[in-house]
Amino acid sequence: MNERLAILVGGGPAPGINGVIASATIEAINSGLSVLGLYDGYRHIARGDTSHVKELSIDDVSRLHGTGGSVLRTSRTNPGKDEATLANCIRSLLQLGVRYLVAIGGDDTTYGASLIAAQTRGRLGVATVPKTIDNDLPLPDNAPTFGFETARAFGTTIVENLMEDARTAYRWYLAITMGRKSGALALGICKAAGATLAVLPEEFPENPIDLDRVVNTVVGAIVKRKSFGHEHGVAVIAEGIAERLNAQQLAALDNVAHDAYGHVRLADVPIGMVLRDAVRERLTELGLDITVVTKDIGYELRCAKPVPFDVEYTRTLGYGAVRYLLQGGSGALIALSGGRVNPVTLEELLDPATGRIRVRLVDVTTESYEVARKYMIRLEPGDLTEPRLSRLSVQTSLSPDQFAERFRSVVDAQPAAAL
Repeated sequence: MNERLAILVGGGPAPGINGVIASATIEAINSGLSVLGLYDGYRHIARGDTSHVKELSIDDVSRLHGTGGSVLRTSRTNPGKDEATLANCIRSLLQLGVRYLVAIGGDDTTYGASLIAAQTRGRLGVATVPKTIDNDLPLPDNAPTFGFETARAFGTTIVENLMEDARTAYRWYLAITMGRKSGALALGICKAAGATLAVLPEEFPENPIDLDRVVNTVVGAIVKRKSFGHEHGVAVIAEGIAERLNAQQLAALDNVAHDAYGHVRLADVPIGMVLRDAVRERLTELGLDITVVTKDIGYELRCAKPVPFDVEYTRTLGYGAVRYLLQGGSGALIALSGGRVNPVTLEELLDPATGRIRVRLVDVTTESYEVARKYMIRLEPGDLTEPRLSRLSVQTSLSPDQFAERFRSVVDAQPAAAL
């Protein structure tokens, strides 16, 4: 009987998943293996259920590389939730006759795969393929995670349409993008579309983030753009802002969910509505009548048809995962460096402080970030000096001194690269 390779997908969808499944399947079969697709990630095997599987053939996958979604579906089941769950996963894989496992996923899926690899040395070869539109895995050479370029491309088109709608209907949009920890997608979309500004959690060194500073960042941009004769624009805001907002400030807002003990449910914070309402209130305080609308951008990006970059990228990653396993490797994430497959051990990816996979954040000291900032409309230190200060304050009900006092915190804590 041929040795068997299993493939599963964990976490949220990302464009290019099917490309990995297809190329890994084809290379495995051509190398003499049989291939088993596990439906719904770790969900079923975590319960010891081995019935949700499909034997894959080359005919099953030969034209999948250009399609969106995941033919094996996906789930967020954590195989390392506890010892019993991890044991179920390992037992199920061994019962299915699996010798090699390719796990396609983000940081949580990668972490789960690292636990399986550590527990099964010599019995199971495990490789993970990095997938997330958040672009927040620490890959060599700062390479993007697959799916990011497609998400950015489609997100850019959406924001470009919002920019035209904003100009036509004379309004401001707050476009909230996915990015649980990193603002990479928000920044990438903003930079590519030429949106008015992006707001990222990495721009705020304090923890928690003061909601007033976020609001004043957006309002300051609105006022500055108005001083140029334009009362419309688009602010692209990373949803990761919500996880770091001041909970006490959020608790005072009417539209934020609370648990049975009265604590704010940060995971359920509707960050778009929170910021929209706060920005509207601040504009009213300044005597400005400007329409502000929120738009969430995220789910429509995850299963988009991959752009050629991600099609090519994922075919190489799937192939590389199989070659790595057949060469005796295990416990690594498959990455590319200089066009070559570059396995990164899962131990290298772990954060010693947390024991979890490290998160790659936007580096606000780089020229890449600096260029993005130079083309945004945001308040800068020079805006709080004359003659620019008076030109800005006259747009509002504030005196120049009052305007400077209100917005000084926005310019005083800017990243060094933006100054």
